[in-house]
Order: sequence, then C-alpha cells, then structure tokens
Amino acid sequence: MAINLQKGQRENINAPKFTIGLGWDVNNTSTGGAFDLDASLFLLNDSKKLVSDNHFIFYNNLESPDKAVIHSGDNLTGDGDGDDEQIKIDLTKIDVAVQEITVVVTIHDADARRQNFGQVRNSFIRIFNTETNEEILKYELDEDFSIETAVEFGRIYNRNGEWKFEAVGSGQRDGLDKFVSMYQ
Repeated sequence: MAINLQKGQRENINAPKFTIGLGWDVNNTSTGGAFDLDASLFLLNDSKKLVSDNHFIFYNNLESPDKAVIHSGDNLTGDGDGDDEQIKIDLTKIDVAVQEITVVVTIHDADARRQNFGQVRNSFIRIFNTETNEEILKYELDEDFSIETAVEFGRIYNRNGEWKFEAVGSGQRDGLDKFVSMYQ
C-alpha cells in the first residue's frame, strides 16, 4: 500500500528499479492557451552539482549516460487521467557519482503565455516499483503556487547506501533557468 506523504516527509524507496510518475490538470479558468508542463531531473553529486551536462534529464535529453534514468518524453497537454510523464530509474545501473536526483516540473514559456502553477490543479508525484507496479509513495501538491512557474516536487537521495524520497513542494518564479544555474 502506498504511503501518502506531506511536504517535508521522507520515505525509503526500497526498490532497485522504480518509476516516477508525474501528473497534473489545468484549471478551466486558465489563460485559454495550451499548458505545456515539463518534468526535469537533475542528477547531482555529493556537492549538489550536476555530475555532467548529460546528467540533466529533460525533453531534449531523455536518458542519462549510464541509461539508469530514462524519461518517457514530453506530454504537451496534460490531458487524461493518471501520469502525464514518467521517468524510469534503475539504481543497479546508476553512476556512483550520483548521490541525489532532484525532480522539477516547469511550465514551458510560462511568462509569454502568462501562466503559473496557480492555474494547475491535482499535481502529484508518485513512485512505483517498475517490476511489480506496486505504488510505493505519492505526494500531492496542495499549495496554491499563484506566481510560481517552476516547482521542485521532490528529491531522491542516497543516505548510507539507502535511497530515500523527500517531498519538497518548493516553487519559484524564475522557471527552469533558475534550477539549471543552481546545479551547474
């Protein structure tokens, strides 16, 4: 049975192969333009910096050099139920330099489209065992990010050989560029 996390909670993953599912819906009272939310992962070393530029996983770089992290691709609309984007992670293949994986969702062209996370609802991140499809944990964003265009949903980190997930739920206004500059 999955554990529903609150902001700041941590939980062991206990699965060497798992999938991160991200989902969201758009409010009907939005700007009228299409929303394109993008999931990105930053594979960080113990100094909280990208292991290399190729360890930034997003719609233009769908897999890590070691093939341990594979992104399903960009969902341009978020339509439908369930996961809008998925990322498969195989910890048995992951580069030993990777000590943390930060999961960020941003709104593509948010400023030009006058969009923010206040216009997005039912946002969640979930982790499930890739081999059994058993959901391990889920974190639903319940805050109203009325001016934010990027949200760090959570982070997966290695602590003494165990991989854990922390529900972060931290938004900011400067989009993906802010996260890229923080982790380079």
